[in-house]
Amino acid sequence: MWLQRLYVLFFIEIASRRVHLAGCTAHPDRDWAMQQTRQVAWTFAERTAPVRFLIRDRDRKFTDGFDAVFQTQGTRILRTPFQAPEANGIAERFVRTVRSECLDWLLIVSAHHLERAIENLNGAQTLAVKRRDRLGGLLHEYERAA
Repeated sequence: MWLQRLYVLFFIEIASRRVHLAGCTAHPDRDWAMQQTRQVAWTFAERTAPVRFLIRDRDRKFTDGFDAVFQTQGTRILRTPFQAPEANGIAERFVRTVRSECLDWLLIVSAHHLERAIENLNGAQTLAVKRRDRLGGLLHEYERAA
């Protein structure tokens, strides 16, 4: 285990809250972001209804080429204001959920392991699940809701 920071690129559909995990890496750069974006855009292109808007932050990895991938499909790019995380609250909430429900409980050993953990968490959110707190909330029991 090497203590390193991992970065995740994800897209969320606002209407359904469906998360599309584009990729995970220890060294994100413009080329990596562009390749991951192209792959996600290809899956969006197969849909019957086009993606109308993309809300993104102002990270330097999101270049004009990043925007162009979506703009060629008719998507309008909306950039959040500087230092205003509340402007993209749905994405911020997803990050908080991943941290509290996944990263606080697992020791992540690789980028692949992180991708699998997030995919499992994202898949679990679509199921109806009941949670019971035990020992004053220290332990949690989960079961599928009927």
